[in-house]
Order: sequence, then C-alpha cells, then structure tokens
Amino acid sequence: MTDTALMTDRYELTMIDAAMRSGTAFRPSVFEVFARRLPGARRYGVVAGTGRFLERVAEFRFGDAELAALRDGEVVSPELLDWLADYRFSGDIRGYAEGELYFPGSPILVVEGSFAEAVMLETVALSVLNYDSAVANAATRMTRAARGRPVAEMGSRRANEEAAIAAARAAYIAGFAATSNLAAGSRWGIPTMGTAAHSFTLLHDSEAAAFQAQIDTLGVGTTLLVDTYDIEQGIRTAVEVAGTELGGIRLDSGDLAEVAGSARSLLDSLGATGTRITVTSDLDEYAIAGLQASPVDAYGVGTSVVTGSGAPAAGMVYKLVARQGDDGEWVGVAKQSEDKASKGGEKIAVRTLEHDVAVEETVLRSEDGEVPAEAAARGRALQVPLVSGGAIDERWLGAAGVEAARERHAASVDELPADAHRLARGEPAIPTVFR
Repeated sequence: MTDTALMTDRYELTMIDAAMRSGTAFRPSVFEVFARRLPGARRYGVVAGTGRFLERVAEFRFGDAELAALRDGEVVSPELLDWLADYRFSGDIRGYAEGELYFPGSPILVVEGSFAEAVMLETVALSVLNYDSAVANAATRMTRAARGRPVAEMGSRRANEEAAIAAARAAYIAGFAATSNLAAGSRWGIPTMGTAAHSFTLLHDSEAAAFQAQIDTLGVGTTLLVDTYDIEQGIRTAVEVAGTELGGIRLDSGDLAEVAGSARSLLDSLGATGTRITVTSDLDEYAIAGLQASPVDAYGVGTSVVTGSGAPAAGMVYKLVARQGDDGEWVGVAKQSEDKASKGGEKIAVRTLEHDVAVEETVLRSEDGEVPAEAAARGRALQVPLVSGGAIDERWLGAAGVEAARERHAASVDELPADAHRLARGEPAIPTVFR
C-alpha cells in the first residue's frame, strides 16, 4: 500500500499558501469533525476509521516525489514547498474512541495545532472516517437484526482493493464475526472465512465429486454450497458424501426463508441435525430481520455493507471552530450558512446515563478540552486523547486497536434505549444538547 500526502485536496495547500502571505497560517487553531445529521434511516452512528486515520497522520510526509509533483504543477509557492518538506503534525488530537456511537453535532474528532498543520489533515480525516463510519453504520444494523447469529463480511468484489480491506475492518468493529478478505485478516487480525464458489462445483464432473474434493481438503466440518443445481438433491448429495456430521450448507438463491425451512427439515430427516445453515444472496438488514423466524444459523453479506446503496455516506465535515487572535485571545468561529451552520468554540462531550441507559448527549464549550466536574457527574466522558504533541497513542493502532474498538462498540450499543434498534426511519436514539 502506498501512502502519500498528495492524497488530499488542492485547496488545502492553496489556503496555506495564501495564509502564509497574510501572516495567519500559524495561528493556533481548533478544527472539529462532526455530522450535521445521521444518514438514511439511522438512529445512531458508529465512529470507525480512527486507527486508520492515526496511521495516515504518522505517515503524512512530503517526500522528494511529492514535492516535485507540486513544483512541476506550479501548485504552490517555493516558500510553501520549503515548509512542506519538513511537515510533521506536531499538535494534539482527541476524539470519540473508535467504535463509540455518535449523534448529530457530536464532536467526533478535535484537531488542535497551527492552522497550516491542522487544515492539512482535512481530506485524509474525512475520507477515512466518512467511509469507515458509513460501513460501520450499516454493519451495526445488520448485526442487531441478526440477534446474535454470526454475520460475515463478503463484499471485497464490490469495492476497490483498499476500500475492501477498510470495509472488512469497519464491519468487524461493528459486530461482524469474520471477513472473506485475507488482507484484512493479515493486517488487522480479523477472523477470515470461506470455502468454495459455484465455479468449484461446475469444475468437477459431478456435484458429489466436488463435495468429496472439498471434504478431503477441509474436513467434514466444512460448509458445502448446495444450490448450484437442485437444492434438495444438493443437500442429499452433501449428506451422502459427508455423513451426518457435515458442518454446514450454504444457500445462495431462491426465497431464503422458504428454502431454509425446507433445508432444515430435510437435513433433520437425514440425521444431519447439527448441520448449520448459512444464507447469502444480496442480504441487508431488512432481509436479515425477515429471516429471524427461519432456521438460519449464519449470514454472509456483501454489497449492502460496502457500497453507497447499503452504506450511505456518513456526511461528516471538518470545520474550524476556534482560533487565536493576534492578541492571544481565543475566538470561537462558526459557519452561518443556512442548513450548514456550525457551532463555534472548542467542545467536550458527555453521555448522560440513567440506570445504565443513555438518555442524552451533552456538548459543552471548553477552552482547554477538559471536562468540568459538573459535566463529568452527568455521565460518561466521550473524548479520549489520540495524539499529544505529535505523538500518537499506540493503543488505538493495529489489531489491538481493532479489538478495543469492537469492545467499545458493543458496550456503547448496550447503553442505548430499546427503540434505538428499530430499522424504520426515526429520530436519533438520544438528543444532543448544547450547553
């Protein structure tokens, strides 16, 4: 994977260039990432991608190749090129722990540094957090609809190669049990799964020969894809070849509720009472919810968890909310445009709980990022330190960071009121109150 500081928008550099000329580029500033609203029918959002973003911050450098491209394209001035050659983010970042839930207006990420240092991170922050959170927002609805039955991510072929890996990571954080993507398994420690596709059955002279080859390789506990030809015959052949200890079958076509019921009855009649049924085929949270009463043991989801149709963009923005004036005083700033207004000033956030159930997201102004005692008494502080003086907190990185995010997500979801998990369109599960 190639990381480069050129994975950014041109206007960030031209803003810095102009600000250097006006003498404002190095004013201490505070930027904030937040979402004005929740996408689609969501009642809560999931913060995902924080660990990936922090990796990008650590690697955000302008090397010789990047500087040459900017110079040859006459993108910025020689003075800015000299500054970019030594660019390292040296400020502070805090935000919601990865896996945490967010609501409209939640200060998900707070970036503090000079204007030039902090504005540089706008595109990379939003490109990571918007996509990963969109996937996690979709995945959490699916895992809740599955009601404890495992869901596997199988969407690699519906996304570009890097997005596929990011999607697997985000879906796992939001509760998916495994992924088909081996790169995600290697890079992030996510469990991987997969056995065979229809082409494997079609390759062999008979369905029985294909099943036998798979069992000889993977053992009798494997899952056989039984719907290449006739499902009923496929199940009979699977049990005939594997015996009643067959681990599972996969169904990828037809009316899944009806097919799963018939398959369960047939398996039981053949003595394969412990054989699991996994269903795939264009599933989303609504299809999964529709299968709750069916004898399905696991789900495989692809397109709807990795693409815009099933995972609408999170819609997060990156806005300047405070900056220091020439007199050293901090000034809260905010955009006032209709439907796109922001709230000025550095903020902290607390989630208020009553009897261990979340009832309110409280956002307060705070010039030092500290949670006032009276606010802390209201509930759980939501922001954690991510970067201090340019040094990244490694707790949020790698496979350990992913597992921590997965645990944080499970605990946060358990705090929500029961109606937060309805799939129908509705208001956010808890209100956001600005104080």
